[in-house]
Amino acid sequence: MSDRIESVKDLNQEETARLVLDMFHRIIIHHAFWFTEVRHQMGMEKALEMLKTAYGNSYNVQMNKLSKTLGFEMKDGIPAPMLNMSKESLHELLNTVAVNWLANDGLWFQAVEFTQGMVDAKRCNDSCWAHFSPFEAWAIKNFLGLPENPGLEGLKKALNFRLYATINVQSVVDEGPDCFVFQMNECRVQSARKRKGLDDYPCKSAGLVEYPYFATAIDKRIKTECVGCPPDKHPDDWYCAWRFRI
Repeated sequence: MSDRIESVKDLNQEETARLVLDMFHRIIIHHAFWFTEVRHQMGMEKALEMLKTAYGNSYNVQMNKLSKTLGFEMKDGIPAPMLNMSKESLHELLNTVAVNWLANDGLWFQAVEFTQGMVDAKRCNDSCWAHFSPFEAWAIKNFLGLPENPGLEGLKKALNFRLYATINVQSVVDEGPDCFVFQMNECRVQSARKRKGLDDYPCKSAGLVEYPYFATAIDKRIKTECVGCPPDKHPDDWYCAWRFRI
């Protein structure tokens, strides 16, 4: 940046706007550091309890201040412009957020892969899923108001509210009252590789973390079995499949 800049007052319009966006990013990272440190010192269960309180309070403070500064109304804790959008536009926004999440995940993978290699990238990816998958399950349980142990029906419902569910095509095959198979019929990542003539990405090591951790976070009684996941061979109608049973 130019030597002319000594303080925030020296920034022009574009530079100030970029600083605002950079500060939003700092808030996100600081939020994550707080959660990570509380989890490290007090364990996941206690960290999630405190996250629920901290996030709720932080959201109210930040959105109320932003609404006053940017001139939008809040209705029942939601920005009024979102409530004024059509349902179709909200679903488009939902899809964009999910796609951005997946892109962010992929860009982190590439940042490690291109500097440290594929082995370290996969190791970091799998470890990340060990933390994110139970967190996403916890977030969904809170959003839906699911009980502590909602059983297989609760898991079916929760799987429909994952970020992946918004951008992929998935299905469930019941095998009885105490067992069902979840299939990922269309995977955005694998479908893109297929269009480029590439082999499937070998995601089984991540899936063996992602799906069992998600299921047990929904209901600790649920056991997970991998039916198939790349590099395993699979039929044309699904990329990976997982059996869940009580």
